[in-house]
Amino acid sequence: MSNRNDIKPPSNAADVIVVGGGNAAFTAAHAAAIRGRRVLVLEKAPQELFGGNSYYTAGATRIAHNGLPDLKDFIEPDERHSLTEVPPYSPAEYARDMEKVTEGRNDSELTEVLVNEAGPGLRWLHSLGLKYRLMYERQAYKRDDGTFLFWGGLHVGNVDGGEGLMHDHVKVAQKLGTEVRYDQDVFDLLVEQDAVVGVKVRQPDGTVVELRSESVILASGGFEANRDMRRSYLGEGWENAKVRGTPFNTGQMLTAALEIGAARGGDWSSCHSTQWDAFTPNNESNRELTNRLTRQSYPLGIIVNVSGDRFLDEGEDFRNYTYAKYGKPILQQSGSVAYQIFDGTLRPMLRAEEYDMPGVSVQTADTIEELAERIGVPPEKLAKTVNDYNNSIDTSIPFDPNIKDNRKANTTPVKSNWATPLETGPYYAYAVTCGITFTFGGLKSDTHGRVLNTSSEHIHGLYACGEMLGGLFSGNYPGGSGLAAGVVFGRRAGSLA
Repeated sequence: MSNRNDIKPPSNAADVIVVGGGNAAFTAAHAAAIRGRRVLVLEKAPQELFGGNSYYTAGATRIAHNGLPDLKDFIEPDERHSLTEVPPYSPAEYARDMEKVTEGRNDSELTEVLVNEAGPGLRWLHSLGLKYRLMYERQAYKRDDGTFLFWGGLHVGNVDGGEGLMHDHVKVAQKLGTEVRYDQDVFDLLVEQDAVVGVKVRQPDGTVVELRSESVILASGGFEANRDMRRSYLGEGWENAKVRGTPFNTGQMLTAALEIGAARGGDWSSCHSTQWDAFTPNNESNRELTNRLTRQSYPLGIIVNVSGDRFLDEGEDFRNYTYAKYGKPILQQSGSVAYQIFDGTLRPMLRAEEYDMPGVSVQTADTIEELAERIGVPPEKLAKTVNDYNNSIDTSIPFDPNIKDNRKANTTPVKSNWATPLETGPYYAYAVTCGITFTFGGLKSDTHGRVLNTSSEHIHGLYACGEMLGGLFSGNYPGGSGLAAGVVFGRRAGSLA
């Protein structure tokens, strides 16, 4: 009979286990692997559906910088650079934007880290093999003199968007020797003596295995793909929102962390939600069209509900600061549907990748009344809405989509910028609904991603990053700050785990 002291403890599957497979997860894995840690990434999706929510994004990432000369060391060369102005965007401006769009509900300490480390984070990822560029098609309009002016504080994105981002991440992981397993349904945490020592994983055949490690980094997203949790935390009606990204972010590991005493962080009652194609078949978790199902040229036109009424300020601010909150008021309209209206003059300015999408939900007509009939809106009501809008615009103010031009429509509700009369046929109506991207509530942590319990103490061995990290966003967010946060706090977690 062997001596009790001869019994060896179970061996670890890795030094660090990362749960999830998006931008934050792989960033954390890279940071740990570079330190010589043996890293295991566990992704719930099958390999053909890899990439988490990040795969479905445009790849835009908000960073502070000192203008185009400061970016050229890590962005791809482009012949348009010599014709391009990229205004500097300071960490202070970044922090002010965070505070503005969240109405001061953002965590100031997390924000300070984000705004100062996003730029260095992208340069670090570029040194590992990720590729970045200026996002001309999304963040700049070509001016009459042939030059480009970038706007809205969001200028840099991944080559080939979210798909390129995640393919690059996987290549880096392979180069660093990180093991990645797919079809891994991680559903619980292993805890011994108040420390997290691994995870429980359901395999494709239904068997459950326990995988042990020194640290676990949770990067498996929020609960946006869970209808019941959406209804419970976001409110009635949210079960009807369309899931833009991965269908695997069901909140399972948020629940598992809360069950071992982790504290909630951030705003569990709000989320990132946008205007999304309403009627195109397969308009959820679409791997082929991904972000092309968004409709983000709305600041140029007007948005009406099925009664023919406008109900929000389309020109309140640059799209980057409003798009993530305008899914909610559309969800609240009758049938959770609205229509973006443009005329023949504005139509060429719409984003080609979105508005020329195959199967796009659009109706066209030579008159507003005909258009109304085709979309099932009372013709006399839509005509009155358009006439009131047209007649309230001071057209003596120059129209300039590259700046907040103060060209208002003084009607109800007001349109604060970029108001242009809709008076040239043909007219276009794009049907939109609410597309949910990710939920803002998550786990509470310190600025290094170390998860805190309800007594504000570290849960030893447990980290969180990406959309599982609560506290940065509430009600809204500045475009591109989600991927930036994944980089910053994924890198921080992986540097400690």
